[in-house]
Amino acid sequence: MTCIRRTVALAMFALKAPLLVACQSPTETDESIEVDDLLEVSVTPDPAVAGESTDGKTYRVVRGNNQPDDILAFDWKTQFTITAKMLDAADDDDALEFPVDLTSATVQVQQATGGIVTSPTGGDTEHYDYVAQASSNRFAAVNSSISLTMDVWYDLPSLRKEALITVTLSFKDDDGMTFSKTVTVKVAP
Repeated sequence: MTCIRRTVALAMFALKAPLLVACQSPTETDESIEVDDLLEVSVTPDPAVAGESTDGKTYRVVRGNNQPDDILAFDWKTQFTITAKMLDAADDDDALEFPVDLTSATVQVQQATGGIVTSPTGGDTEHYDYVAQASSNRFAAVNSSISLTMDVWYDLPSLRKEALITVTLSFKDDDGMTFSKTVTVKVAP
């Protein structure tokens, strides 16, 4: 009896499945939203300035092969502020449903020369850590803004302080739509 019920249920699903697919329509290309039209982002200072890290912040280098890990102090520390402002276009044609929340901020530090990323060779890697302090995480309406002050500690294989920091900001509106904005911060030599 169970086998018959399963067969009937599968047959019913097989008949309904094409109808379900036919009801879906693809997203039209003119419905896409350009983040740069919705959000204005600035960084201060530009370029950011790094100095020697003197606060004792450290990182771990795992050695493996039964060797003890190294605990090393970061060489450099920089601080900068990212300010994001929600533009009028965010309210046009119901592009976004307010409030819009900043849900995450992630950082990647890469060594650079003249603003160009110079990837480390020979298995070396950049080491970094960061702390962010936000004025808020919510845009209540258009023309509102939030600021995010970031302290970034880093150590580069080149032993120099010039770096390129990529900050990715992720957002979510009240309807659950998500989008992100990438901000590039140059750290002066």
